[in-house]
Amino acid sequence: MSTTTKAKKSEASASKETEFSKETYLYWYESMLLMRKFEEKAGQLYGMQKIKGFCHLYIGQEACAAGAVTALKKGDKWITAYRDHAHPLALGTSPNAVMAELYGKETGCSKGKGGSMHIFDKSVNFIGGHGIVGAQVPLGAGIGFAEKYNKTDNLCICYMGDGAVRQGAFHEALNLAMLWKLPVIFVIENNGYAMGTSVQRTSNVHELYTLAESYDMPSEPVDAMKVEEVHRAVARAAERARSGEGPTLLEFRTYRYKGHSMSDPQKYRTKDEVEEYKQRDPVEVVRKTVLDNNMATESELEIIDNRVAAQVEESVRFAEESAFPDPSEAMTDIYYEQDYPFITD
Repeated sequence: MSTTTKAKKSEASASKETEFSKETYLYWYESMLLMRKFEEKAGQLYGMQKIKGFCHLYIGQEACAAGAVTALKKGDKWITAYRDHAHPLALGTSPNAVMAELYGKETGCSKGKGGSMHIFDKSVNFIGGHGIVGAQVPLGAGIGFAEKYNKTDNLCICYMGDGAVRQGAFHEALNLAMLWKLPVIFVIENNGYAMGTSVQRTSNVHELYTLAESYDMPSEPVDAMKVEEVHRAVARAAERARSGEGPTLLEFRTYRYKGHSMSDPQKYRTKDEVEEYKQRDPVEVVRKTVLDNNMATESELEIIDNRVAAQVEESVRFAEESAFPDPSEAMTDIYYEQDYPFITD
């Protein structure tokens, strides 16, 4: 190989590493760090019984949200399952509002009525957190239909876990989305285990992105431990959606460092497996890229670290000092018929 050819390959490699701007990398770092520190604090508070009910943490999967935010635009809609604290944080929801919701306080983004599994924030186009496995998938298709019907040029990105692909609603939604060429990006966040059971033990199809082939839907696997790969894949899918070509199925291959929920003993995997994935920690990888490419100094990143820590601590203070909803709120924000025979005043 000639010296010139080697130089060109070296330049191409370097340009690929830094194809995204300094501002983008610093956004990714701060956004993912906020998700990480918020979730770590939520885990501590759950152990202190400050947070009740179920609690599913996003630790390890932060790139799945951060990389998609930079690839999409503000008018796009987001919907996911019940591992849902991080997505609204990435979109700009106040940590105060999310933490207050985990506490069940009236200042929460769902007025304290949804808790951990039902985070909503209309102001950032986050259409929830949904507690029923796979139920959000046809809703995502419906949101995409609304955007197409209203000719908005917006799309819907619909997240689900790897366990949800065994639900019939998943297949019905993919069929209709492809039939009607709906602007939807379906995302399988494949963290390896549906609750505590591996894909290999629950599905004859291990390459989950290939499920889209039944509907002639474009699909691809994505190394979702790398935020850059998430951005690129979502950007490609978004371009297809906005050009009228319809939906895409992306399989984000990621990993959660904590259990399925806070009550998960994690006996189905080894500590060595978890440690191996921690060597690819998406937050630390971005931090290293920033430093290696002189986008920021250690002291500049420390300022970001301190800012994030202060935000998380403030969210706890805010949640602690907020009031619980008045009992009368139990009958507001719901649909009922005034003259229904079982309704009594």
